[in-house]
Amino acid sequence: MIYGSGMLELGVTFDYAQLLIDNEIARMVNKVVEGIPVTDETLAVDVIKEVGSSGEFITKEHTYKYFREQSQSKMIDRRMREAWLDKGGKDLTTRAYEEAIHILETHKPDPLPEGVQKKLREIVEEAEEEYGLKRK
Repeated sequence: MIYGSGMLELGVTFDYAQLLIDNEIARMVNKVVEGIPVTDETLAVDVIKEVGSSGEFITKEHTYKYFREQSQSKMIDRRMREAWLDKGGKDLTTRAYEEAIHILETHKPDPLPEGVQKKLREIVEEAEEEYGLKRK
């Protein structure tokens, strides 16, 4: 866990859009920390032999498969400027706010299992009793 996700102004302010941006950065950092898998499949020796020294790799299914795995981003738009402008030219902050609003308006969390709800209620009631905050 990275401390400070979603925080602005030295932690005085919390921002949902900033939380989404920070989450995207943390996801990318986690991907890098995982390292690069080195296997027969990822080394693509067969593809290299097939393409040869004067061929290209862009149209190969293998390239597409492994390139996408490394480069997917939900918040960061890496399209060429013209394509980005054609799609509205929204910057990262604008997209993050739109996504935050979408999540807040549409997300339906799964309910906690009954046993968890009961245990949380017991903890709250114990604390209320201990600190004289008993409900009326």
